[in-house]
Amino acid sequence: MTIKTIGVVGAGTMGSGIAQVFAQAGLSVCLVDVAEPFLDRARTTIDRSLSKFVGKGALTAVAKDQALSRLQTATSVDGLATADFIVEAILEDAGAKRELFAGLNAIARPDVVLASNTSSISITVLGAASGRADRVLGMHFMNPVPIMSLVELVRGQATSDASMKTASELCAVLGKTAVESADYPGFISNRILMPMLNEAMFAVMEGVGTPEAIDTVMKLGMNHPMGPLTLADFIGLDVCLAILNVLHDGIGDPKFRPCPLLRRMVAAGHLGRKSGQGFYTY
Repeated sequence: MTIKTIGVVGAGTMGSGIAQVFAQAGLSVCLVDVAEPFLDRARTTIDRSLSKFVGKGALTAVAKDQALSRLQTATSVDGLATADFIVEAILEDAGAKRELFAGLNAIARPDVVLASNTSSISITVLGAASGRADRVLGMHFMNPVPIMSLVELVRGQATSDASMKTASELCAVLGKTAVESADYPGFISNRILMPMLNEAMFAVMEGVGTPEAIDTVMKLGMNHPMGPLTLADFIGLDVCLAILNVLHDGIGDPKFRPCPLLRRMVAAGHLGRKSGQGFYTY
């Protein structure tokens, strides 16, 4: 099947980034969210992101306008009936994702692959809810999507080779590098990353060092481009907590137990950059 039209469900940070890279790659995109204000904000975000590429000389003004012209928006998934490939990028909640995948199965053509941008939720579970488990896979983009080159492709228990091949070929069209992961909690990326961020939070809570000291050690001592606490703030502390809960519940190992300080900060609404307060003030 020739893929010409991409559906993206969820117009948040990840969804808008995913829509942008597909539009930049020459594909028509329908971006869906529940309300127009979310879609308006996403279009503004995409416009601003493309303008940065133009300012750096990485994109021409004409190419920017062409990318924006390929982007359509809708407040109902009914508009995805003609999509050739659909990516889900809604909130990191298993129940909400299962419900969405069941709904997409009734709307999308039988041959269409449904991909989830989930960072930790079981693809096998989503596939079972979808009614087309062989055509469901994980397509975990990294944030910020327009800049980061990795896409983690996750094969569920029933995901077909053909579906994985389709997703891998799409990654190549986007200029991204695809790496396959089995369907285990956290996949590859977050199974390794989140325990490090969690341990940095324990170190703050126990007074081992300040956030600044911990981040400096990891940047200057370990050559990390960003300290773990700065990165946690960037990801969103609520997202970190959700992923750690999936790891802890799914694997059962106490090493994945979320730091109590993280739980308190999320309960207080201190979510990092997006709330203006996390381990740092923004």
